[in-house]
Amino acid sequence: MRTRIKICGLTREADVAAAVAAGADAIGFVCYPKSPRYVAPIRLRALGREVGVFASPVLLFVNAAPDLIEGALEMMPNALLQFHGDEHEPACNRYQRPYIRSVRMTDQTDVALFESEFTSAAALLVDAPTDDFGGSGQTFNWSHLPQQRGKPLVLAGGLNVDNVAAAIAEVRPYAVDVSTGVEQQPGRKSTAKIEEFIAAVRRADQRA
Repeated sequence: MRTRIKICGLTREADVAAAVAAGADAIGFVCYPKSPRYVAPIRLRALGREVGVFASPVLLFVNAAPDLIEGALEMMPNALLQFHGDEHEPACNRYQRPYIRSVRMTDQTDVALFESEFTSAAALLVDAPTDDFGGSGQTFNWSHLPQQRGKPLVLAGGLNVDNVAAAIAEVRPYAVDVSTGVEQQPGRKSTAKIEEFIAAVRRADQRA
């Protein structure tokens, strides 16, 4: 199985183009104003043009009002949605498009319970628990993830070129999601790090 790759937290057109050229499957834009990687809705149209037709744009929200989400979708109509806050299933599903539901992983988190509560989700994204709703660069204990899953699993949280192969070998996720691990500074990506990360994922797939 080929592990899909999502590069998240992009704010510049050049970084989007570099990620797509390197082979990223999905490009994530953070629509959470408190994040250092925040992208204002007015910027989404220009950034979306760099995504092209063979990668998927993903809009990340944290407890956002419906009008903010709808306004962002007007700028980027083909985007998937990612909910990273405390949203319940009806709030995630109201937009009638594929969405990813984030799960903040602790020793007590029951991924199967999230699957049952978010039956309409296209996938679950598991991440380290932080007060900032992601982008912390921290990992979590991958051994707490179930081997049997009812939905595609996207692995996030502290991934980088040095640990992504081990993560893939242990977790066997549908996709990996990286932000901090390919940055120069928050919101500014390194083309070299993006290319190295994607190459590491491809090598891990070949060994699987």
